Amino acid sequence: MRTSRRAQWPITNDLTGLRRRLARYADQGGLTGRRRDDLLLAAHEATINVLEHGGASGTVSVWQDEEALTVDVADDVGRLCPGDARRERPSPRATRGFGLWLMSQICDEFTIRQADGRSHVRLRMRLTGGAR
Repeated sequence: MRTSRRAQWPITNDLTGLRRRLARYADQGGLTGRRRDDLLLAAHEATINVLEHGGASGTVSVWQDEEALTVDVADDVGRLCPGDARRERPSPRATRGFGLWLMSQICDEFTIRQADGRSHVRLRMRLTGGAR
């Protein structure tokens, strides 16, 4: 039986270090293979958004429960709102704007919420696999 556990890190320019910590957490929690890689990619995209558009300051929180591994990426600016989660695929000619769409495609759950002046991007992958 898996028990709930949590970790949190500040967002910095050390994206490699963050990816390693998230990968280790996912491995220990039993999320492996393509699903693990997809969650790491989505978390990377969300973190890049904080660095580029969210004031370059925020946190990455990760936790696991019986059903899933969840990553919450929060910025300190709060520009993203829940409606931003419903993005259509950008034009192939677009040079930006793929990150939120990509997160919505590769994670089992993708939501955006605002709380306490911050935007929170929540990425969730079920531990038992399943269709997206």
